[in-house]
Amino acid sequence: MIVGEQKPIKEIMESVAPYKRVLILGCGTCVKTCFAGGEDEVEVLASALRLAFKTKKQRSIEIEELTIERQCENEFIQEAAAGIGRNDVVLSLACGAGVQAMAERFPAAPVLPGVNTTFIGIQDRPGIFSERCSGCGDCGLARFGGICPVTRCSKKLLNGPCGGSQNGKCEVDPSIDCAWHLIIERLTELGQLDNLKTYIPPKNWQTSTSGGPRKLVREDQII
Repeated sequence: MIVGEQKPIKEIMESVAPYKRVLILGCGTCVKTCFAGGEDEVEVLASALRLAFKTKKQRSIEIEELTIERQCENEFIQEAAAGIGRNDVVLSLACGAGVQAMAERFPAAPVLPGVNTTFIGIQDRPGIFSERCSGCGDCGLARFGGICPVTRCSKKLLNGPCGGSQNGKCEVDPSIDCAWHLIIERLTELGQLDNLKTYIPPKNWQTSTSGGPRKLVREDQII
């Protein structure tokens, strides 16, 4: 899932200050799971903003609360149309993709981000999330036993560990596991250690963001 965290209240206040009527728009999937932008977070943020503006004795601000299933899909975006029409600005608690999707769909409405998008990851346990995928566009997880060296190796090494890891920990950050230690352990357990005998050529980073914004076209889904 996409992992993010809500922006500091001070930054959010500064961004919405020029507007009188604000729609706080939540997203009910990824950012809800990581406690950054679901229904509960919309409600808490709305209360915090009302109190903060009142405490500072600034002009009054009207806040409307709404959460849709996903801000990145037109099927759900339309549900926000009426609320957007009633307000001066949209404070989106979606990921960066959701913010941009809303801005494209409603070009006349200012859409502000209320969340900092951080990475694609998993929930280790409640409240703790770890990065697992860099979206490099050329997945090699089959070769590496389901562990991504592009994301989890601090040096992004593709042909084995560096000489600096010790006791299974990363040289760059000893608080994290060495990705290659994990890969070798995993492949040994699976009986697939021979995967590492094949040289892997330098990665073609054109499939990642190095080549500019990417697009996926599924001809079989185009109507």
